[in-house]
Amino acid sequence: MIDCDEMAQRAFILGHTAVGTAPLVPELRLHLATEVTPLWQATEDSLHRSGLPPPYWAFPWVGGQAVARYVLDHPELVAGRTVLDFAAGCGLIALAAARAGAAAVIAVDIDPFARAAIALNAVLNADSMPDGRPARITVATEDPMGRPVPGVDLVLAGDVCYERPMAEAVICWLRTLAGAGLTVIIGDPGRSYLPRTGLTALAHHLVPTLLDIEDTDARATTVWRVERA
Repeated sequence: MIDCDEMAQRAFILGHTAVGTAPLVPELRLHLATEVTPLWQATEDSLHRSGLPPPYWAFPWVGGQAVARYVLDHPELVAGRTVLDFAAGCGLIALAAARAGAAAVIAVDIDPFARAAIALNAVLNADSMPDGRPARITVATEDPMGRPVPGVDLVLAGDVCYERPMAEAVICWLRTLAGAGLTVIIGDPGRSYLPRTGLTALAHHLVPTLLDIEDTDARATTVWRVERA
C-alpha cells in the first residue's frame, strides 16, 4: 500500500521531471530533471525546508551509468543472483540488474524521494523487463552500511566517493563485504576520495553529463571491483 507521503512524493516527481534516458544506458527510461537548481528549490519549497542535499535521484550520475552499462553488457554477472544497489538514486543500476536477469534486486537509498523515483522508474520500464512486468525491485528504507547483508550475492554502487567521510565509511564497509565473499562493484569518475589501492578496473567509459552537475560535458569513468581488505 502506498501511504500519503509517498503519493505526494510520486506526484512531485511526475510534476517536476520528464521521461528521458541516460546517455550510456539508452535501453532504460527514467524520470529525470534537466537542471539541478530549479528542482532543488522546488524540493525545498515542497518540504518547507532549506539546506537540503541536491536531488541526486533526478539525474543519472556517471558512476551509476557506467555500472549499469557493465551489468547490461555482462548479464552473467547478475543472472540468478540477489543484487543490492547501494545509494541507488534513480535506481538505474537496480533496473539494469533486473533487466539482465537478477533473481532479486534490492535498491537502498536514504532519501524518500529517491525511493519514490525508483518505484516510478520500475513501472516505467515494465516493457523492457524479461517478463514484461514492472521490475521486481525491493526498495529498502533501512541503511545497511556497516552491517552484513545476508542473502545478497552482489553489491553494486555508483558515485559514492564524492565526500571524504562518506567515501571512507562506504569503502571500509564494501571491503568487509568483499572479504566475506560478496562480489562488490562500484563506478567512479576519479573523484578525490576514491581509494588508490584495493581496486581492480573492469571497464572504462567516457560518459556524457550535464554541465551544472559535473562542470564538464563528459567524464572518463571506470567500473571497479572492490577487493577484500
